[in-house]
Amino acid sequence: MALSPLEFVICSSWLLLIVILQNTNCANSVNPKMKTTILHTQSSDLGTWKEAHATFYGGSDGIDTMGGACGYADVMKEGYGEHNTALSTVMFNDGQTCGACYEIQCFNNSQWCKPDSAPITVTATNFCPPNPSQPNDDGGWCNPPREHFDLSQPSFLLLAEYKAGITPVKYRRVPCVRQGGIKFTISGNPHFLLVLVWNVGGAGDVTGLEVKGDEGEWNKMSRNWGQKWNIGSVLTGQSLSFKVHVSDGCVVECPNVAPKDWQFQKTYEGKNF
Repeated sequence: MALSPLEFVICSSWLLLIVILQNTNCANSVNPKMKTTILHTQSSDLGTWKEAHATFYGGSDGIDTMGGACGYADVMKEGYGEHNTALSTVMFNDGQTCGACYEIQCFNNSQWCKPDSAPITVTATNFCPPNPSQPNDDGGWCNPPREHFDLSQPSFLLLAEYKAGITPVKYRRVPCVRQGGIKFTISGNPHFLLVLVWNVGGAGDVTGLEVKGDEGEWNKMSRNWGQKWNIGSVLTGQSLSFKVHVSDGCVVECPNVAPKDWQFQKTYEGKNF
């Protein structure tokens, strides 16, 4: 059945609105010189509350959360701060979830939840290893298939009393808000490029990284561990561009991030999501 002119205009307007909404998340605050596109659409846990449990590790100053299985060296200097967490096996996903942000609230624990405690936001910066020698509900908190947060002590104490040790929580993925651009710390040698990607906004967790020198095309890098990515190409003497893919399907292209005279053990900054 043919549409009337008015019905055609209404349908066209709705289609345009849907397209705009689908692209909004990837287009926020992007430099026009940067190419930011949606590569594909994925289902997302963003905004969906789930139930889990939380414990804590380290001291009251959060220093013991430095380093870890994501490759971040100093979470304080790198902008993640003391509000960070290690993730259980099923959540860590072999390092892919490093950099993701979670909103967490103490839940269903009237004895130990802090009265009127507000939800906190933490960044995934480490791995909570399983303990097969302990039952999943008695010491083996991070054993599969449990979803579990091993928080820094300062984070845990915002939610629950120290004596609790462990508490039920509810959580959801939220966008990461970062200061400044995406950081690329380059190490390795002239024949092996190793790049740590950090301070990533938006979804936060990098699922793919590509690199390009002056004299070639885009090349996919491989996850080495955590958020460290490598490629066996000689790129010294060329300016480097990076293309960062994150879990919600967004990608940002950062051209000429590192100049021709870039050096190993140095950090370079691109645009953020």
